[in-house]
Amino acid sequence: MTVTVPSTMKAVVCHGPEDYRHEEVPVPTPGAGEALVQVEAVGICASDLKCYHGAAKFWGDDTRPAYVETPVIPGHEFVGRIVALDDAARKRWGVEVGDRVTSEQIVPCWECRYCRRGEYWMCQSNDVYGFHHRSSGAMAQYMVFPADALVHRVPDSLDPAHAAFVEPLSCALHGVERGDIRFGDVVVVAGAGPIGLGMTAGAAAKSPAAVVVLDQSAERLELARGCGATHTVDISQQDPAEVIGELTDGYGADVYLEASGHPSAVQQGLNLLRKLGTYVEYSVFGAPATVDWTIIGDDKELNIHGAHLGPHCWPAALDMLASGRLPMDRICTHQLPLADFQLGLDLVSSGTESVKVTLLPNDERTTR
Repeated sequence: MTVTVPSTMKAVVCHGPEDYRHEEVPVPTPGAGEALVQVEAVGICASDLKCYHGAAKFWGDDTRPAYVETPVIPGHEFVGRIVALDDAARKRWGVEVGDRVTSEQIVPCWECRYCRRGEYWMCQSNDVYGFHHRSSGAMAQYMVFPADALVHRVPDSLDPAHAAFVEPLSCALHGVERGDIRFGDVVVVAGAGPIGLGMTAGAAAKSPAAVVVLDQSAERLELARGCGATHTVDISQQDPAEVIGELTDGYGADVYLEASGHPSAVQQGLNLLRKLGTYVEYSVFGAPATVDWTIIGDDKELNIHGAHLGPHCWPAALDMLASGRLPMDRICTHQLPLADFQLGLDLVSSGTESVKVTLLPNDERTTR
């Protein structure tokens, strides 16, 4: 099967904070063991928004690696079809031209301490699509999967926007796994955005006693119920401590999954947990969070876990999407042509007008 590929393409290029441009650029050429992919859909993530606004703590901060290397094409949650690859890539990934695929958001080096131990998602290079020159992202009509990428087939039955949701869903499922949820647990999910909704579905699949979702949006809380929440709390109207207290005879929640990205949710979680409870942090924060560490140690002896990316969760996430367990038509609220990327960023930034915003690089029609 032969596919004709143009020499140039449309892409969103990050040149710096709040300097993203819709440009015509050369179509990338795959090297040995790589694949060229025509992008069907790419989601806009909270970390994309943080990058757009400058990731103030990281831009020009010599104490940490740069958050992004400019110029670069953003986009790390995507689906597309292979249009070119060599025999090495074909053998490694078991795919052919025309196959629908996605790639895990990190491209491991496979040589560092973490990769050698099998902890590839913590690779020292942290080479995530759309943030570094080594792996340009998917806000473009075409992209290259590097030879070291982790590639998964995607069912043809999935809507493009729904298929691109596999990245945030895999992240959410990893967060759930970090919570070590057990039968009888009362689980609290803070935030009913894309990650929180995925966590809700994942937590519900563990069959705990209750999954309680906290948010300030009635619409998102209704969505959370569609994802498996047994209880929802509008924290602008009701004290979640009262609900959790009633559910647990005053002991507190067993597991708290933080997915809101709001600094106040951190202290909230520590307060809601029972002694020996488990706190999982997944959010992308826009500001530092300050907490009373005495609660963690002396008061409750809590288990505090971070969660990063979605290792080993991609097949499960694809199965969950294909099963129809999540109300994806309602989660994927906006699909836009690539040229409307600024509208997409603004929708995500508003925090209230959308749930999941997706760009369709090869479709100039605004579908919603």
